[in-house]
Amino acid sequence: MNQQKNNNKKASPWKSVQLGLAILAGLVIYAYGFQVTKVDLEDLRSERRQESLIRVMRALAKPDIIAYDQKEEVINAPVYVTCPTTGVHATAEPDKTGAYVVVTPICANPGETVQVEGFNFAPNTNGPLRFVPGSDPANTVELGRDNVTTDSSGHFVFTFTLPKRPSADVQYIRATLRENVGAPHLTRTAYDTWEKIIETVFLALLATTFGTFLAIPLSFIAARNLMKPVRSPLSSIALSLLGWPIGIGFGYLVIRWVEGLSAPIAGNLLVNVVSIILVPILAWLGLRWALPQEEISKPVASLRLARMGVLLLVLLISFFGLFQLASFSKNLGSIVAKGQGPLAFLGNFFFQSGDIVSLITPAIGGLAAGGFLSSFLGRLGQRTTEKLSPASLKIFNIIFSTLAGIVLFGLIGQLVQWLYLINHPVYTLWGPVVTGALLGLALAVFTRAKDTLPTGLVIYYITRTFLNGLRSIEALVMAIVFVIAVGIGPFAGVMALGLHTIVSLAKLYSEQVESIMAGPLEAITATGANRLQTIVYAVIPQIVPPYISYTMYRWDINVRMSTIIGFVGGGGIGFLLQQNINLLNYRAASAQMFAIAIVVASMDYISSVMREKVI
Repeated sequence: MNQQKNNNKKASPWKSVQLGLAILAGLVIYAYGFQVTKVDLEDLRSERRQESLIRVMRALAKPDIIAYDQKEEVINAPVYVTCPTTGVHATAEPDKTGAYVVVTPICANPGETVQVEGFNFAPNTNGPLRFVPGSDPANTVELGRDNVTTDSSGHFVFTFTLPKRPSADVQYIRATLRENVGAPHLTRTAYDTWEKIIETVFLALLATTFGTFLAIPLSFIAARNLMKPVRSPLSSIALSLLGWPIGIGFGYLVIRWVEGLSAPIAGNLLVNVVSIILVPILAWLGLRWALPQEEISKPVASLRLARMGVLLLVLLISFFGLFQLASFSKNLGSIVAKGQGPLAFLGNFFFQSGDIVSLITPAIGGLAAGGFLSSFLGRLGQRTTEKLSPASLKIFNIIFSTLAGIVLFGLIGQLVQWLYLINHPVYTLWGPVVTGALLGLALAVFTRAKDTLPTGLVIYYITRTFLNGLRSIEALVMAIVFVIAVGIGPFAGVMALGLHTIVSLAKLYSEQVESIMAGPLEAITATGANRLQTIVYAVIPQIVPPYISYTMYRWDINVRMSTIIGFVGGGGIGFLLQQNINLLNYRAASAQMFAIAIVVASMDYISSVMREKVI
């Protein structure tokens, strides 16, 4: 015990030195931080800064929301600059039964001080005071905006220095005082703010909705606990990689051919209606025949081939119906929009929705074909691994792994060529092709034939890297790019916020998937369930409440971020906010900030209620 105490005593000085060094290091770091960030309160103490700050704070405290109709009283009082050599001409005595202004003295030299006194004005009114040259009334001098305020008796006193505008003619001091009349009403700023805040809310809503739909599937392949157990043999990986580009290219061309068949009748609304009614019926009948619920005996090869042909035909008919549905939506939207009635916005919705469907359908078809062919070839590779001997499988792996490397790196080289226009085949074609071939060959040579590789982790790391890279780009920068693509307006804001929402929510969702309880996952997997069944029955029930919470929070974030992307033309209330700040119209800017605060607070309340009901 005594020895331990002695050891503690010996260690105490060193701990003190460590603590002192840590404090000194912190002091140096923060001292350098003060220098880098130029912390200096000297400007804050200056009278000019304080006056500007007070003026802005007072303007922000009075948002331009409510206004009154105003009645003006404009009174002129003569003044001479300088005093005439022949003496001041006699001026008419002001009518003291109404409002009047007296200037004392009535003549003075430029730069001298005079006093302006007003009588019989409306009580508690304000307005500007101007110096009006007699020879050039249009060239007035503003002595201050709303610098005159009357007291309860309608009296004011103002002292100012005469400008350097000497003239032999009589000049005038003009007092313009405004009195509120009638009931209060909303200002133009309030109406503009209401219009833009509604635009902002729906901008954020669409961005959140589209982003959520795409973030959910990404979150599953970005979750380490779901992807780590996924392993595949090299033959399956190589054939799957070859299947993607072939399937995408072939599927895209076939769907574009189907689109060409649909185009001649796309403008006929009646044909559209008949098509979207008949296509589901035909597709259902074809599926019923090609995929019977019960088989009495194993079908012969010709029957299986016929069923595959029917399934392919069903697929083509379905895409034909999808194009007809898009045409129907566009035709219906055009008819409704032409009415210019209160439901014209529905016409625009139908038209734009149809346009979106017709635009993305070929891409969906290509991806679907790529996924199908990749899956088919992957299963073929799995069976090949099971049936071939290690020596034969080694040769198979060498051939197809090398070919997969050539295709993959060749496509990457062409992407680099498209982006950077290098125009040097050695760097963008032959170099990537040779590199891919060597890497594929090395992987096949140094991997045992029947070993499985961690494909799930590879996909996980690629997805995470992609998400992290895009998430590091602010929505403001994305908005600049999309403004170039689709023009200034809220649509560019929807696309920018939607993309940022995808990568942000995918990360949050995937981390939630990684934190689920492992028990249900292991139990479902033990029953022999496939990947999709495992996700549906073991993962989704555990993630629904946090997914809703994250989605609502992201909508809140998108509302606030839309005020920033509006600065670069991304639509929303940010455009008005930037405009008023640039014009130093702080009362109008205050109205926009007030509207943003109300919307964010309301959304916080709504999201808390929804979380309470779901969780």
